[in-house]
Order: sequence, then structure tokens, then C-alpha cells
Amino acid sequence: MIPVFTKTSCPEQPGRHGQSLGHPPIAGSRVTPGFMNCSGGGMDMFFDGSLSGMGIVLLAVALTLALGFEFVNGFHDTANAVATVIYTNTLRPNVAVVWSGFWNFLGVLTSTGAVAFGIIALLPVELIVNVGSGAGFAMVLALLASAIIWNLGTWYLGLPASSSHTLIGSIVGVGLANSALAGGRAFGEGVSWGKVQEVGMALAISPLVGFFCAAVLLLLAKALIHKPELYSAPKGDTPPPLWIRGLLILTCTGVSFAHGSNDGQKGMGLIMLILIGIVPATYALNPGTSANELASLTALSDKAAVILEQTGKTSTPVADPDSTLSATLRTGQVVEETYAALAVKNKAIRVGLNGARSFNDIAPATRGTLRTDIYLVTEAFGKVLKAPNPFSADDKKTLANYRDELKATTQFIPTWVKVAVAVALGFGTMIGWKRIVVTVGEKIGKTHLTYAQGASAELVAMATIGAADILGLPVSTTHVLSSGVAGTMAANQSGLQMGTLRNLLLAWVLTLPVCVLLGATLFSAGLYLVVSIGL
Repeated sequence: MIPVFTKTSCPEQPGRHGQSLGHPPIAGSRVTPGFMNCSGGGMDMFFDGSLSGMGIVLLAVALTLALGFEFVNGFHDTANAVATVIYTNTLRPNVAVVWSGFWNFLGVLTSTGAVAFGIIALLPVELIVNVGSGAGFAMVLALLASAIIWNLGTWYLGLPASSSHTLIGSIVGVGLANSALAGGRAFGEGVSWGKVQEVGMALAISPLVGFFCAAVLLLLAKALIHKPELYSAPKGDTPPPLWIRGLLILTCTGVSFAHGSNDGQKGMGLIMLILIGIVPATYALNPGTSANELASLTALSDKAAVILEQTGKTSTPVADPDSTLSATLRTGQVVEETYAALAVKNKAIRVGLNGARSFNDIAPATRGTLRTDIYLVTEAFGKVLKAPNPFSADDKKTLANYRDELKATTQFIPTWVKVAVAVALGFGTMIGWKRIVVTVGEKIGKTHLTYAQGASAELVAMATIGAADILGLPVSTTHVLSSGVAGTMAANQSGLQMGTLRNLLLAWVLTLPVCVLLGATLFSAGLYLVVSIGL
């Protein structure tokens, strides 16, 4: 059996008051030498030799793959945004893709990170906790490689498949393989099925929203706006009237911006996992957390300790609180030991934060451990507060506030990560757009796209993606916009090219199972490789 790896802990480091802050391994797993080096701190981690040669190589490979995923995402997904302005002669192709790339760039820069961490929440908990291990690294590489392979394949065939479906299928595949290889677990245990269902519903409903809403919007426009030129196809290379041109540019801009703010976050989440695993001293905790925020967090931690003590369940002996909380997160079952483990880990957080006015006051070698404790407590409180529990309404509110403030210390995206993802997505948009644009613009309907059809599909896509971004849900730009174009063709009785639609539906249906298989296979192969070379 291939062992489940644990994060290679730094040597036992004394904390501020001499306490041990080393991270215990998960029960039943075998600790394997990792590639982290625990010396050094700050941004110097990249430059002062504290990373081993292997660590630098792995960091470079992982970041290249993550940015490559966003690059492919750019010319695969964002091409949908420019199809309507190109096929209505609103903008020349070169101008359209540069314009779309620019607004994708801005969308990424202004994104909140909610989608990024929603994607991370789908991963098996022990691989998130131990992302700095060989297994954690195999997970990240498997996710990225399988997503890139499928996205490139469908792009080559000119099929606008969903990068969101691709990534989520890969995540499920990794989770299934991890449960099968761990031993002593039910197949599929550890996969966040609730989150998968939530995300899956958003992705499944979005094409229906695109189809019907775009169709209804076109019919409403016909009933309310009596401008014949709006419902005609372009003539030759002549651009549309100025007001129509402005409307189409506006919708293209909105879809591009919304795409960047939603899809761009998927790569950000994976990049943060990479950085947390390889350079935890710099990226484990949010450096922007102020002294006042840390003081508030410490005060809430003290209140949480009292609330947990009042349950009368914290005296239950717990041999390994990390394993106990990990089991709660895997299975969703809250038991008495969960409360006791929460009390132990909450105390560890209080000790780790004691007297700190910023995270720079905390020893670099212990920041990864503190992040692990914060992650486990944050996610476990999420399970406890949703399950039947002994807390009063006021106590629930206090614990929910504590959980939110804990989240803010670990859920952050550095500006340079946003810029790197934005550049990759923007350049991808400008380079590989043509194959998908031809499919959306020419091969869905039997007649040429009219101005009103293009505007209706784009408006619906912009609104749907924007709403999903606010809710922190990943949504497929490809599905929404392609379905929107099909909906306008059906509403206009223009006819649909059934051969293209069959190919699209086949690609959409196959994306999840194929990517589950790819993710599981590449993760298993990656585990075998890291065992073989001793990572």
C-alpha cells in the first residue's frame, strides 16, 4: 500500500514560552522526508538558500503549471467573450482579444478570493493540512496536469468545454484515489461531497440559465425595442450602428471582467496551496493582519475557550487532536472528542498568538503549524455549528465571528499572485482565441449571429458569472455563453446545427468522468513517483 504522507514538520521549535509547536503526524500515516526547509523567513526564503535545490525546482515546476493552466484557460474560455463582437463586426479580432484580455486582467486583480478558497475546500482535508508533503505536491500536480490535458484537447477540437468542470472532476478523482490508497477508509471518504454537490448544481444549472434567459431577453427586446437594425445580421465588414456597437462592447467588457474575477481565482487557489506547502514561513499566514485584528482574534479565542469548557465535553481524553478534527472534517460526524480536540487546538492557537502584534513576531518555523491549527479549528467549527450542538444563540454568534476572523488570517491572495494569474489569463486570451470563436460564432446556429442575439447572450453571461462571483461559486463561462447563443437561435427560430450541439453536449458530459479518471491516475502515479525518489 502506498502510504499517506504527512507534512514534514520542522524540528520541534520552542514557542514564545518554551512550548513545543511541532506538528504531530496524522494517526496511521507514515512520515516521509519532505522537501521543505524550515530555516529562514520573510521573502528571503526565495533567495537566501533556505530552500533546497529540490524545493526550488519543485516550486518552479508547480508555478509554471499553475500559470500554464490559467494561460490555457484564457484562450479556451475567454474566447467566448469575444465571439459576439467579432462576428458582429463590432471590433476587429486583434482589438477584441486585446480588449478582452485587458478586462480579464482587471477582473483578476479585483477578485475577492472567495471562489479560490471554495475550490480548495473541495480537496481532501489531510492533503490540505499536509500540502507540504510529497502527497500534497502530487495532488497539486495531478490537478493541474489533468486540467491542462483536457482543456488543450477540447480546445484543439474547437469545443468550448468548461475549465470549471475540468478542475472539479480532477479534484474528485484525486479524492477518490486518496481514499482508496489510504487504507482503512470507505471509498470516497474525504471527498467533500456536500461542496461538490453545491458546486455541481451551480455548474449544471448555469447552461439552463444561459439558454432560457437569453431566449427570454431576446423576445423581450423584440417586444419592447422596435429597431429593425438591432435584429439584422451584419452586412459584409460594415460595423453596426454606434449605439449597438457600444452595447456589444459593453457586454463583451462585462463578460471578460466577470470571467477574470471568477475563473482567474481557480488558479490563485492552487498557487496558494503550492506556496503554503513549499514556503510556509512567508505564505502560511496573512501578513496584512493588523495588531488590532490580532488582539480581537486573541480575545475571541479566549471567549471560545470558555464556551467550549461550558459544554462539559472538553475533558474527554484525546490522544491526537489533529486526527480527531481531520476525521470530523472527512466524515462530517461531530462527537464528544471533537469538542475536546477543538479545545486543545484552540489553546494552541492562543499560545501561538500570545503577545504577537503581527505575524512577523511569530517564529518563521512555526507559522506552518499555526496555520494548520487555524485551518482545522476553522473548518471544524463550521461542522459543529451546523450540527446539533449545546451552544446558546449568543455563543453560536461568538463562535461564528471567531471562525470568520480565523479565516481572514489564512484566506488571502498576495498581489503578485493576482498579477501573475492576470497576465497569464490575459496573454492566453490574446493568443489562442480563434478555434473557440469560430465554433461559437459560426457553428451553433444555422444563420449568422444578429446584434440582438449577441447582446442577449453576453448580458445573461455577464449577470450569471457576476452573481456566481458574489456567491463564491465557480461557474462555467463556456456553458453560460454557448447556451445563451443557442437559446437566442432557438427563440429567433434561426435553427440550430445539431451536429455541433451533439459534440458540445458530448464534451460537456464526458468532461467530469474523464477528468475524474485523469486526476485519480495522475495522483496515483505521482504518489508512486514521490515514494520512489524519497520526497
